Amino acid sequence: MNSTASDTVTGAGQLSIGALSRLSGLTPKALRHYDRLGLLSPARVDAATGFRFYTADQVVPACRIARLRAVDLPLDEVRAYLAEPDPAAALGILVHHRTRLESRLARLTGDLHELAHLITDGVDHPMTNSPAAEELLSRDNERRLAATLYNATWTLMEKEGRTPAEDDRMIHSAHASRYHWEQVGTAANLARGEWQCSRVYAVLRRPEPCLHHARRVLDICQENGIGDWDLGFAYEALARGSAIAGDAEAARMWTERALAAAEEIAEDQERALLLGDLETIPGQPRFW
Repeated sequence: MNSTASDTVTGAGQLSIGALSRLSGLTPKALRHYDRLGLLSPARVDAATGFRFYTADQVVPACRIARLRAVDLPLDEVRAYLAEPDPAAALGILVHHRTRLESRLARLTGDLHELAHLITDGVDHPMTNSPAAEELLSRDNERRLAATLYNATWTLMEKEGRTPAEDDRMIHSAHASRYHWEQVGTAANLARGEWQCSRVYAVLRRPEPCLHHARRVLDICQENGIGDWDLGFAYEALARGSAIAGDAEAARMWTERALAAAEEIAEDQERALLLGDLETIPGQPRFW
């Protein structure tokens, strides 16, 4: 079979577009497209024939492009990944894309679930997530539900001898309360909902989700200019999560920030509540 100049290795050691295609897994059409975009340009283009030629050191980036595009990484992020000198930042691009794909998978899973109902029950069967169904829960009712779930979570946290099933219910109640506050509450409500989620996981000695929700409390406070005792309890939650994680240094740092925040709390009773709560953190001394 005769080969042409467009799919061979030249005598000068340059790779034709066909050769690079075989080595990288990228089609010639894709290589031409990436050339037009400036993502992977040939080392030389023959002025007479228009044939593209590449060097051997372009095989690795071509293979990287092929692997990244195989997982549907957008072209602008492929470009950013290839240009990023910091390995941690490059990894962050992939982690962000993983989150995107996981969200896409969740949507597809939901679509498949709904499609199964359509196949079984028919298109005219009532849908529980329809706007009409959502309107059944008024804002006042949703606010009451959020508060009821918040209080129910506290009741479970305070219960001695909780069963594993009650531990699960406590987690779900806290998250459900936080969800409903998001629909009808203020930023302060959201911060307190995140704080309760953090405290639930602290009670269950689960440091990773405890710290995750504690950080969200602080984020919400900082993003919305919330101070006073909400900010103090954000630091308290981070101190408690750090202590449960075995990070004594971080626990002490966040405790000191909570103590500083306590000085800014206007109400004596609220300040005393924060100080008393800080004393219940494992390994912490008395502060007052």
